[in-house]
Amino acid sequence: MDSYEQFSESLRKAAESFRQIDKKEAIRLVSHLDADGISAASIMVKLLSAENRKYSVSIVQQLNLAVITQLASEPYNCFVFTDIGSGLIDEIKEHLKGKKVFILDHHSIANEDYGDIVFVNPHLQGIDGGKEISGAGVVFKFACAVDPAMEEMAHIAIIGAVGDLQEQNGFMQLNKEILDVAVRKNKIKVDIGLRIFGSQTKPLHKALEYCTDPYIPGVSGSESGAIQFLYQIGIDPKNGNGWKKIVHLDQEDMKKLVTGVIMKRLSESRPDDVLGNVYILPHEDEESPTRDAKEFATLLNACGRLGKASYGIGACMGDKKIKQQAIRSLGDYKKEIVKALNWYNENKFSDDIFWGNNFVIINAKDNVMSTMIGTLASILSKSNVMTNNTFILSMAQALEGNTKISLRTTNNINGALDLRRIIEEIIGGIGNSESGGHQNAAGAVIPTDKENEFFEAAKEILGKYAAVEKIG
Repeated sequence: MDSYEQFSESLRKAAESFRQIDKKEAIRLVSHLDADGISAASIMVKLLSAENRKYSVSIVQQLNLAVITQLASEPYNCFVFTDIGSGLIDEIKEHLKGKKVFILDHHSIANEDYGDIVFVNPHLQGIDGGKEISGAGVVFKFACAVDPAMEEMAHIAIIGAVGDLQEQNGFMQLNKEILDVAVRKNKIKVDIGLRIFGSQTKPLHKALEYCTDPYIPGVSGSESGAIQFLYQIGIDPKNGNGWKKIVHLDQEDMKKLVTGVIMKRLSESRPDDVLGNVYILPHEDEESPTRDAKEFATLLNACGRLGKASYGIGACMGDKKIKQQAIRSLGDYKKEIVKALNWYNENKFSDDIFWGNNFVIINAKDNVMSTMIGTLASILSKSNVMTNNTFILSMAQALEGNTKISLRTTNNINGALDLRRIIEEIIGGIGNSESGGHQNAAGAVIPTDKENEFFEAAKEILGKYAAVEKIG
């Protein structure tokens, strides 16, 4: 039996354990607040609803001892953790002893001795969960093992994978299997198109202005540059009294746009790296942020990071009224992003930002929401302000005397650098700290009073890895 067959067997056994839970038993569901976590929770909620089961949902920024202790005090006998939990096996075993616990996750595992926990994680079978399948994907496969009718949620699992940066102009085996289901069910249509975010929702010139991956010299970061570029290649950016969007372009104009972008990028190392897979949800309204999988993932991130995860779950479940509330949250999210970027631009040469040799440490303190600090690091990692191979470590103070840490890099081809291992190494000697994540995006929570200690460790360790990357 190969590793994939073993993974399928673990799903079958977990489904069997789930079926044995009394239908009268209320289930406590806990998931992560990012796009993958909300997608995972949504698939689980759909399954629980289809089974007429009672449940309660919590979406958390970080699973830690305080959260587990709180859960242990609640009157539930059955707990399901989705896209979360693999790093805290010992704590879950200790505090939820005697309870029925399911962990459906794809993150690195802290301890393979999971006792009575029903634990589904591809890492147990030697499959790289950071690249091959998202948390939502694991939950989707589990849900289908319980009830094959759950195949209708395949598109939500793909949105989770896209949100977790697992789409690298295509998917690896497990995600590809899920995509094939979504395509067969007519939930996703795969097109080849320009890899520009916002094709459904942004005016064409704004989509080009904000485009950092791929970076377009003279266009990215400049509204006037974007408008001038469109006129130069023979595309009128206006559409009557409004502005054209990418979805409004006919075949001829699309050819002009693709050729024009490639010509602008001739000085880049891969000028033609502008085309890629575009994942369209044909059942969603045109020009809606829920029609393109990347935009849908951003919508879910917005809901989670603004404390409105229930809107994200409602959007995934297809509730039209809640979906509109989720879309409104996107505007608030953009405002928070602008606020974070403005703070960064105003403070990049202050004592709050340390520029090392090929790495940067940003300490936003309480000036940026702790739930937004990873978003700030991600945006910077894709922008032209950071040179290749730069580590971007960002920090912001959360509640209850903790500081949230996020680590990204500008050039992590196929996850060659394991950012989770790097963050684990940094916090190794710092007490009461926790870390999580995967190759492409990792984070931690440390006590705020240990920030100086963390800063010194981060300088040393990031400096070491940055030097190796530069040589390589």
